[in-house]
Amino acid sequence: MRAPLSWLREYVEVPASESGRDVAARLIAAGLEVETVEQTGAGLTGPLVVGRVLAIEELTGFKKPIRYCQVDVGRGPEAPQNIVCGATNFAVGDNVVVVLPGAVLPGGFEISARKTYGHVSEGMICSERELGMGEDHDGIMVLPPEAEVGADAIELLELVDEVLDIAVTPDRGYCLSMRGLARETATAYGVPLRDPALLDVATPNAHGYPVEVADPLGCDRFTARTVSGLRPGAVSPIWLRRRLQKAGMRPVSLPVDITNYVMLELGQPLHAYDRHRVEGPIGVRAARSGEKLTTLDGVARVLDPEDLVITDDRGPIGLAGVMGGANTDIADGEGGGEAQRTTDVVIEAAHFDQVRVARTARRHKLSSEASRRFERGVDPEAAAAAAQRSVDLLVLLAGGTVEPGVTEIRTPSGPRTVRMAADHPDRVAGVGYGRETVVRRLQQVGCDVYGDIGPSALEGGERSTEGPEELTVTVPSWRPDLSDPNDLAEEVIRLEGYENLPSTLPRPLPGRGLTERQRLHRRVGRALAGAGYVEALSYPFVGEAVFDQLGLEPGDARRRTVQLVNPLSDEEPGLRTTLLPGLLGALRRNDGRGSHDLALFETGLVFLPTGTETVAERLPVTQRPTDEQVASLDGALPEQPRHVAVVLAGARERAGWWGGGRPADWADAIEAARTVAAEAGVELTLESGRYVPWHPGRCAALHVEIDGDRTLAGHAGELHPRALKALGLPPRTCAMELDLDLVERAGAGALRAPHVSTFPVATQDVALVVDAAVPAAEVESALRAGAGELLESLRLFDVFTGEQLGAGRKSLAYALRFRAFDRTLKAEEASSARDAAVAEAVERTGAVLRGA
Repeated sequence: MRAPLSWLREYVEVPASESGRDVAARLIAAGLEVETVEQTGAGLTGPLVVGRVLAIEELTGFKKPIRYCQVDVGRGPEAPQNIVCGATNFAVGDNVVVVLPGAVLPGGFEISARKTYGHVSEGMICSERELGMGEDHDGIMVLPPEAEVGADAIELLELVDEVLDIAVTPDRGYCLSMRGLARETATAYGVPLRDPALLDVATPNAHGYPVEVADPLGCDRFTARTVSGLRPGAVSPIWLRRRLQKAGMRPVSLPVDITNYVMLELGQPLHAYDRHRVEGPIGVRAARSGEKLTTLDGVARVLDPEDLVITDDRGPIGLAGVMGGANTDIADGEGGGEAQRTTDVVIEAAHFDQVRVARTARRHKLSSEASRRFERGVDPEAAAAAAQRSVDLLVLLAGGTVEPGVTEIRTPSGPRTVRMAADHPDRVAGVGYGRETVVRRLQQVGCDVYGDIGPSALEGGERSTEGPEELTVTVPSWRPDLSDPNDLAEEVIRLEGYENLPSTLPRPLPGRGLTERQRLHRRVGRALAGAGYVEALSYPFVGEAVFDQLGLEPGDARRRTVQLVNPLSDEEPGLRTTLLPGLLGALRRNDGRGSHDLALFETGLVFLPTGTETVAERLPVTQRPTDEQVASLDGALPEQPRHVAVVLAGARERAGWWGGGRPADWADAIEAARTVAAEAGVELTLESGRYVPWHPGRCAALHVEIDGDRTLAGHAGELHPRALKALGLPPRTCAMELDLDLVERAGAGALRAPHVSTFPVATQDVALVVDAAVPAAEVESALRAGAGELLESLRLFDVFTGEQLGAGRKSLAYALRFRAFDRTLKAEEASSARDAAVAEAVERTGAVLRGA
């Protein structure tokens, strides 16, 4: 919402010394988000005056039309200013804006007399863009005939002003109006408010324009007023057009400009119909399936049965609360002369259901100034005042006549009340505001407060200490967001000042701490960060396109996603079943920005549909849900295991004076998996795997043991070249993904402090020749099983292939460390354990001891 300070001062007596930035600081302290304070006319200095064109000489011989004009600038017709101009949209007798030599236009453009096109130009005739009023540069700005020649155009056009640009949050829809912002400003400065909605409104009667509301839940207020006999040539005055421009709206025609002006002033969207283009009564109903409507933007739209529409005898003439139809638009006379201009207008001021309007606007991808306000909540009691204000302006500016008929349809509704303990804001904020302060602040918001505060206290007098402890608060009609005691407490706290809240540390209950799952999550993050990985958090939303890029088959379980009813993007309507899309997207972006040596990790939830999900029950917030209701909510959720994933590209070890670097490869991805497993006290079992999107020859399947059964927990290795090309990733990119919950289950109770022995270690090396197809992990498992309890660690330190071993054979060399915790091992004990390990490997894998 753009709010000109000059307009705001009409409703609030802001001290003259206060600048726009001062007002912005007050509003920010009251909880509003003021993004910028724009200085309009900054750098503009006169003389800038109103001039009247006395004569025009058309210059020829140039590529474009050039005119040599004589303009009276208030010095008398006998001393005109001679100005060269290239615009052709003005004629002799028109009033224009003239900037004279010595002036400076916005942007530091200095004006001086200079020779151009063979004549001396003593100034410039200005367009709106040259004056900083807008982007219209199609022609010269022509002023109304009543503008006084020689008058100061800076003051006339209100060129110098300050405009506050406020980002209105969804709960403060009333601030999408000057009325709402003026109320907040008056409260911030502690001065009275001149409410523009306090008007003498005509009494409803049975003689107004006929209106039929068939959907009272969708439309609980509808006011219709008629004005006839508008002057066909009436145009919006300068002050009205300037206020619209400063507020970010484009002037269109007088009736439309008035409805937009009143919407900005009071917050009530309005619509003006050409009475001669409306056939029969105006109706409000739900759209019928297959109905069509061409809206004011010229788009033909197919309506949905959930849309709320405005109709006449022909059918829909507008989307309620969103946009009107082209078939009843106000005619401005273009192409048809004054005979085509609208002279009789029906003003609609209605209140529509905010949810229906929001869904309609989103369904048709049609956000408008009206829909933005209805979505956030419009004051239902403002409709009659807004209609009255509109017809008053039409009479004043276009010479129309207000017809005596006043149509008003209302769905009966009582005031909304909230019961709240008088000290509830104190307990929420941890500050002792006191009852009088609570009542005063709520009254400033517009609430009526009853209860334990007597009349004298409401006027600032003394209060009796006796009385009930509860207040009954009637909330104003323009604040639909105030529905429970916490909402009221928030109003008291923000008006008293968030900056006045003390900083206190929370007091945790004794005996509470992190769960084992949380501790493992943190340990894994620290371990991966210590190993050189950078955490990258990504959004959990995916679409079918990324699964195609990864190369997943049509029947792959990962393609079966939980679909969101209201996704942020139509291209990503599902929840992720794997962490890889988000991580790989982060890697691609960073690689494209020049960071080529990358190691990223993420821990997060994935969402796996079970097929048994139900529709979640909508629970009340007035009481704690029952165990059955909680179970029903849990049943509506998909499985949400926590995964951990890493991706690598570029150099894993950089080159330098110490030697050559090393590129990241599949072994680094596997080592990251081992790092994660070690934090849970789990030993991974590896075997060669085939799992998209990994390269089939460079993919390891990662298994853990749970309750004696070997369980697949994830995969690691190098990604397939086709996936890398489709995703735009660097060659040889590697990745790992593990189910962290499975790893936790496998390591339940296994993480213990190590026992440090004071006795020496006995090291034995062994080299085994096996078939090339035998995994090293299988040989290692056999050695561990045969070595027994004396084995402290086992490490593969060499892999050798050569002609002397024979085709299809390889040699695996292991270092075995043996140690006893209660004695020094004898050489015979270490050798015996080594021989037992070799024997087990021979039996399981067919290994042959090298050199034997």
